[in-house]
Amino acid sequence: MSELFCDIGIGGMTCASCVARVERAIAKLPGVESVSVNLATESARVTWAALQTTEDEQTQQARLRRAVRDAGYEPLAAEHLEQAPAGAWAGFSLVALGLLLSTPLVLPMLGDVLGQHWMLSALWQFLLATPVQFVLGARFYKAGWHALLAGSGNMDLLVALGTSAGWALSVWLWLTAPAGAMVHLYFEGSAVVITLVLLGKWLEARAKRQTTDAIRALHALRPARARVITLDGEAEIPIEELLVGDRLVVLPGERFAADGVVLEGQTQVDEAMLTGEPLPVHKVVDSRVTGGSINGEGRVVIRVSATGTATVLANIIRLVEDAQAAKAPIQRLVDQVSAVFVPVVLVLALVTLLVWWFTGHSFEVSLIHCVAVLVIACPCALGLATPAAIMAGTGVAAKHGILIKDAQALEVAHKVDAVAFDKTGTLTVGQPRLLSLLATASTDAITEAQTLLLALAASLQSGSEHPLAHAVVQAAKAQGVAFAAPDSAKAVPGFGSEGVVQGRTLLLGSLRWMTELALPEGAWLAQASVLQAQGATVSVLAERTAQGIAPLAVLAFGDEPKPGVQAALAKLRARGLRLVMISGDNAGAAQAMAARLGLRSDEVHADVMPGDKAALVKRLQHNPHGSPHVVAFVGDGINDAPALAAADVGLAMANLNADGQRGGTDVAMQAAGITLMRGDVALVAGALDISARTVAKIRQNLFWAFVYNAAGIPLAAMGYLSPVVAGAAMALSSVSVMTNALLLKRWKP
Repeated sequence: MSELFCDIGIGGMTCASCVARVERAIAKLPGVESVSVNLATESARVTWAALQTTEDEQTQQARLRRAVRDAGYEPLAAEHLEQAPAGAWAGFSLVALGLLLSTPLVLPMLGDVLGQHWMLSALWQFLLATPVQFVLGARFYKAGWHALLAGSGNMDLLVALGTSAGWALSVWLWLTAPAGAMVHLYFEGSAVVITLVLLGKWLEARAKRQTTDAIRALHALRPARARVITLDGEAEIPIEELLVGDRLVVLPGERFAADGVVLEGQTQVDEAMLTGEPLPVHKVVDSRVTGGSINGEGRVVIRVSATGTATVLANIIRLVEDAQAAKAPIQRLVDQVSAVFVPVVLVLALVTLLVWWFTGHSFEVSLIHCVAVLVIACPCALGLATPAAIMAGTGVAAKHGILIKDAQALEVAHKVDAVAFDKTGTLTVGQPRLLSLLATASTDAITEAQTLLLALAASLQSGSEHPLAHAVVQAAKAQGVAFAAPDSAKAVPGFGSEGVVQGRTLLLGSLRWMTELALPEGAWLAQASVLQAQGATVSVLAERTAQGIAPLAVLAFGDEPKPGVQAALAKLRARGLRLVMISGDNAGAAQAMAARLGLRSDEVHADVMPGDKAALVKRLQHNPHGSPHVVAFVGDGINDAPALAAADVGLAMANLNADGQRGGTDVAMQAAGITLMRGDVALVAGALDISARTVAKIRQNLFWAFVYNAAGIPLAAMGYLSPVVAGAAMALSSVSVMTNALLLKRWKP
C-alpha cells in the first residue's frame, strides 16, 4: 500500500471560479485526500489515500480525468509545461479575426467624432457581429454551460450572458424597428467585448509562458541521448535506457546525461544550473558530476551513479514544480471570495437592470448597464494574482541557486526576525583538519606511539561520514600511515564512535562522552583544557579493557570560516535580524570561532547535542525573555533535520564533502522548506529577500484585483462604463497582474 501523488494538466480554466469548480469536482472522488488547482500552471496536484494495486492507481487516474472532463475542462498530460514554448504570436489568429470583423463596427464611432457618417446597415452589422458572437465566442458558451450544469459560475458565464444580451437586444431592436428607420444597435459592443477578452486571454497566455520558463529551462537541461561504452565500442542511446553503472563518454561542450563519477580524464564543468555559481568547477578522476551540467574543454569518461528521477536535476525540477503547484496560505482568502463571487455578480447585474428600468429608463438602457456589470466583474485577475507571483518568484530564485520547496516557506520567510546557524559546514568550511594528536602515556618512543595511535584512530573512523572522522583519515593518509578496516564499528549519535580494531575495543569521541563514561582524570584532561582554550575542537581516543576505560590520546581539530561569511552575517544583522550560532563543540572552540565570524558571545550556544537543536529553536520561537521570534534555521547535515523541521523556515545548505558528495544534505533538504544549492551564507539573505519581494507582488496583485472589482462594478452599475470600456478594463486587469508578477524575473540576490 502506498500514498499516491498525481499531477494533471487542465485546459480551459479562465478564472478563480474555474479553479474552485475543478477542486470541488476532484475532491468528490473516492480516496482523494487533498487537491490543489493552480490557474497559472493550468494543473492540479492530487493526493490519494493509500492504494492496494497498480490497477487501483490506473482506475483512479481514469476517474480523475473523467471528473475534469465532466466539470467542463480538458484533462491534459502533466508534462504539458515541458513542451517547447510556442512562438510569440501563437494563438493570435482568432484575435486577429475578431479584430478584422469588429473594426468596421467600431469605425462609425470614430467617424462621428470626425463629423463623418460611416454607419453600416443593420444587416451588415449583424453579418459581422454574429460570427464573432457564436464562432469566436463559442468557448464562452461551452464553458459557461458546463458551469451552469455544475451549479456554479465563472468568467465565461459572465461574458456569455453579457454579450448575448447585447447581441439579442440589437436583433430585437432591428427586427421591431419601423421600416426605413435608423435605430442605434449594440452589435459593436458585444463583438468588441468578445474580441477584447480574447486579446486579454492571449496576452495572459503569453505572460504565463514566461512564468513557466524556469520549469521549461530545467527540463531542457537534460540531453536526449547519451554516448555509452559497450563491448562493441561507443553507441548512442536514449537517456531513458541508461542504467546505473553504465560508462559514458562526454565530449567537450556536451551536457552530462546523468549523475556520475569521473573514471578517466579531467575537465572544467559549468554547474551554474545547479548552484547558481558562474565559475566552472575543476573535475578529476573520482570527482562527482551532475546530470545537466556542461562539460568544459576535456573529454571524460564517467560511471553513471543515478538516472531518471533519482538524479540531482530531477530532484531540483521536482522541488520547483512542487513550489509552483502549491497554494500559499494567502490564497485561501481568494478561494473563499471566488466561491461566492460570480453568484453575487449575477444578482448585482439583475438588480442593476431592475433599478434602471423601474426608475423610468428604457429596457434598452437598463440592459446595457446590466451587461457592463457582467463584463467588468470577471474574476480573472483574482485567480492569477497569487500563483503568477509564486511562479515568477520561485523560478527566478531557482536560477540563482535558491530552491523554494513550498509556497508556505516562501510566504513566511519574509517575516523571519531571527536566524539560527549550525556551525560546522554551514558557517565553517566543514572540513576540519587534525591539528595535533597527543599521546597520554609517557613513553620514550613518543613518535612511534603517535603513529600507532593515529593508525588505530583512522581505522576506527574509516567507515564514518562525520567531518572529524574524515579529518582523521585524511591526516593518516597524508602522513603515509597504513591502517585497515575495523573488525567492527558503530556510531554513537552525538558522541562519537566505538569499535574493535586489531582485537582492541576503542572509543573515540567528545569530552562530554568521556566524562559520562567516567574516564579517569589525568594528564589528558589538562592537555584537553589547554587545546580548548586555544579554540580547538577536542576528542579523546580511549580503550575499553577488563579493568575499565583508559585514555590513549587527545586529538585537536581546527576548522576555517567560509570565505565571505563574516560579511554575509553582517548584512543579515544590518537587516535587523537576531543571529544565533548553535554548535556541538565545547564552549572554548565555539567562542573562538564566533569571534572570527564577528558574532558576540551571547549569540553562541555551545555543547548542544543534535537532538537538542530543535528544542533550542523552539525556545527561540517562544522567547520567554521577550517577544516571540519567527525563526529560520540554516543547517547542512542529517543531525540538523529535526531543527530544520522545527523552525518556521528551514534552509538546507547543499554542501559537498571532500569526496564531492552531498552527504547528509539530502536528508536536510527533505526537512527544509528552502534549499541553498551552494554553501554560501549570502544566499540566506537572498532567500529572505525574494520572499519579501514575492509576497509584496502577491499583495499588490490582490489589492489591485480587489480594488478593480470594488470600483468597477459600482461604476458600471451607475452607468459610467459602457460594455466596451468594461471589456477593455477587464482584459487589462489580468494582463497587468501577470506583468506585475513578471517584474520579479529581474531579481538578483
